[in-house]
Amino acid sequence: MSTIYKRRSVRKYQERDVEDELILEIIRAAMHAPSAGNEQPWHFVIVKDKAMKEKLVHLHPYAKMLSKAPVGVVVCADTELAKFRDFWVQDCSAATQNMLLRATELGLGAVWCGVYPDQDRIQGFRAALNLPENVVAFSLVCIGYPAENPEPVDRFKKERIHFERW
Repeated sequence: MSTIYKRRSVRKYQERDVEDELILEIIRAAMHAPSAGNEQPWHFVIVKDKAMKEKLVHLHPYAKMLSKAPVGVVVCADTELAKFRDFWVQDCSAATQNMLLRATELGLGAVWCGVYPDQDRIQGFRAALNLPENVVAFSLVCIGYPAENPEPVDRFKKERIHFERW
């Protein structure tokens, strides 16, 4: 639970590379997420190249921090793997959240930038990353060693809990 409470969106990073084994460990955590029918519809595109990161920044108005992040991971869904139509959205959400938690646990900072359902972003990412037609860019996770440490915030709101009915 301490990792869940500690996790915050980190948008400022040190000028320090993230080791490949840590990136793979973060993606390993993503692949351990639950998925509908255990279909595991995800693919991951690791982006370290400065020119590619800049191209993605121009496609996503809220991903400016990718310019300074050592690595970006684009979480994608392969719709041909879907046994249950459109549940890939939940599957990729769970995978993205696992990435954020594992990054926090490893002492890294990360932030989730939504790509889906914005069609302009989806098409832009498809073209930039050469994604097949059956693959949809879902999210972009920027990762790096944090240059900021946002304080944990208690987000528990008892008034949002309902028993049996509203």
